[in-house]
Amino acid sequence: MSGTLYLVGTPIGNLGDVTERAKETLARVELVAAEDTRRARKLLSHLGIRAELTTLFEGNERARTETLLDALRDGSDVAVVSDAGMPGLSDPGYRLVRACAEAGIDVRVVPGPSAAIAALVVSGLPSDRFVFEGFLPKKQGERRARLEALASERRTIVMFESPRRVADALRAIAEAFGPERPVALARELTKLHEEVLRGTVEEVLARLGIDELRGEVVLVVGGVAEGPAPELSSLLAEAEELVRAGSKKRRAAVEVAKRHDVSANAIYRAMLERP
Repeated sequence: MSGTLYLVGTPIGNLGDVTERAKETLARVELVAAEDTRRARKLLSHLGIRAELTTLFEGNERARTETLLDALRDGSDVAVVSDAGMPGLSDPGYRLVRACAEAGIDVRVVPGPSAAIAALVVSGLPSDRFVFEGFLPKKQGERRARLEALASERRTIVMFESPRRVADALRAIAEAFGPERPVALARELTKLHEEVLRGTVEEVLARLGIDELRGEVVLVVGGVAEGPAPELSSLLAEAEELVRAGSKKRRAAVEVAKRHDVSANAIYRAMLERP
């Protein structure tokens, strides 16, 4: 009889957030597959649990999946944990779960903390409908394209970001969505220095200061305001009116985008392409 794969949620900061069921599961399984065995060992030590550990991270997930499948087929129960939060959510686990489902191996979830959900509910932005975007692309062009595709999204947008890149990400969001779009920046959630900055993209960016942020960061961005979005032709007409009044094309595109909370790039490209 094959074993069971358990997806175990672990604390995103405060170790007191681990659930009793997570403790029981981690203490009972034959093997714990962890994104980082050093961090997993620290958690297990805190819980007084001795367990066999193996790695399961982005670089080895494809190869390690077969090894873990063999262990499960032989009857061993396996738990998967990420560095923090729920495995499989912008963390390893998806390929293994899919392979287990295809092989007919039982997969169960042991729910726990999630930085994405925690940031959403504390953001003060609408949480009835939202979309999770994971990490934005690192390359500037790819990031711009992703944000432009999201510029008309009406649902609240949740994304992870590196503290080193968060200022650049906010500037890119301001350019694609307009500087007045509401946003919440949550960092160090559940930890001693937990902080949530709320306001427009422009306001939050101004409050970051020059020092690099520390700790994990989640950005929650309000969706585009309800109501029919103006046609590009009408936006273009507004921008060209500003140009005739003496404004530069780029500045005119930004001004019109700010008025309507839309992408300045789309207007600017249309102005350049217009004969």
